[in-house]
Amino acid sequence: MSAGDSAAVSAVEGKLAELSTSCDLRTLPRRGKPASARTLNTAQIPLVASHPEVYEPCDDSFALVDALLSDKAQLLALQPSLCLEVGCGSGYVITSLAIMLRQLGSGTQYLATDINQHAVETTQATLGAHGIHADVIATDIVSGLEKRLAGMVDVVVVNPPYVPTPEEEIGIKGIAASWAGGLNGRQVIDRILPAVRELLSEKGWLYMIALEDNDPLGICHLMNEKGFASRVLLKRCTEEESLYVLKFWQDAAVSTNASQSGKSPGSDSSWLSPFRSFWHKNGSSS
Repeated sequence: MSAGDSAAVSAVEGKLAELSTSCDLRTLPRRGKPASARTLNTAQIPLVASHPEVYEPCDDSFALVDALLSDKAQLLALQPSLCLEVGCGSGYVITSLAIMLRQLGSGTQYLATDINQHAVETTQATLGAHGIHADVIATDIVSGLEKRLAGMVDVVVVNPPYVPTPEEEIGIKGIAASWAGGLNGRQVIDRILPAVRELLSEKGWLYMIALEDNDPLGICHLMNEKGFASRVLLKRCTEEESLYVLKFWQDAAVSTNASQSGKSPGSDSSWLSPFRSFWHKNGSSS
């Protein structure tokens, strides 16, 4: 890395630290309660089913849905044929996405997966309460679906297990599976990303929540190396964590530019652009 790139990275890290301490926590929604700005465009909390072993809608769920709402016009223009949520939990996110895109009619199909059977049943109940149909499958990430769905999914949404935990907590049964992310909270994320890349269509988009401890810059860098451009749709501080909603899409220019320059996409500071443009447009926080 050149001295200029080191300076750029240092500047970004400094901005991360600044943003993490500048959020006014008094203005944030409490866990379990959606912000008042969320209306009939999303799943209604009283209609969201619950179970003691299923993760209920919380700040990260609301952040992901808010990011999808901010991108609603683009999602409608995309006219996705198949939308997938990996790790559906209560069903709040996939139901909200289906409500946002309801005007597309039967041309859009919905699929959700979760390793927790209780989550599958809870999501089915939430969907039913809102009059939404989706196929909900009990599986680990997308195990068993890879060949059938390869290159077919236009929108993927993921609120992954991102909390840093001891490695032995990964994959345990029950509600802990919804948050246990292992070392740096990345061990499950690093399994999800390659699986999702294989499923995305050429026009496909991935929306994913990441914790600051997960190194969202590094996640963007990793996806950039695989030919995906990225953008930060939303940055939110809560009482417990700093969250990013990241959006990824395939971009031939990413791979082409790297090939022509003889360098990997991450060997210069261009992969920092999603964070730079986000800060430029949004100021200190979302």
